[in-house]
Amino acid sequence: MEAKISNFFESVGNFFTGGDQIPLCDGDVVAGCEREVAEAEKGSSDEFRSECIMRLSWALVHSRRPEDVQRGIAMLEASLDGINSPLEMRERIYLLAVGYYRSGDYSRSRQLVERCLEMAPDWRQAITLKKAIEDRIKKDGVIGIGIAATAVGLLAGGLAAALSRKK
Repeated sequence: MEAKISNFFESVGNFFTGGDQIPLCDGDVVAGCEREVAEAEKGSSDEFRSECIMRLSWALVHSRRPEDVQRGIAMLEASLDGINSPLEMRERIYLLAVGYYRSGDYSRSRQLVERCLEMAPDWRQAITLKKAIEDRIKKDGVIGIGIAATAVGLLAGGLAAALSRKK
């Protein structure tokens, strides 16, 4: 019983704080990845450079700063054209889905994560992201309904007050 109560309060807390399972990273991680990419540009192999860019893209879309997330989305979109490996394509599409989720574009994020699940239906990260997207869409819908109901209530109360003053 105690575990159920704890889960209830955790879910209520997550509802209001927007808690999800998507990890975040700080600016120092992004800065470290940027240094790594800069060093890789100085004559490293294409494979190593690509790995460094992938780590930077991951850090950017998981960043706490919205401008980093947008930069990560742009980097990933620009890198999709030259990908031949289905695994690399899936990973980049997944990171794009994370980026769009973090930037608030839930419909685009859901489209991308569904593409990932078409490629790998049992991929746990994509399944977790899809659930987080759907939970966020539901939460936003509930909040929207609450705001609309409050507005209607205030309007009705204002009309009732105005009518009672006229009598």
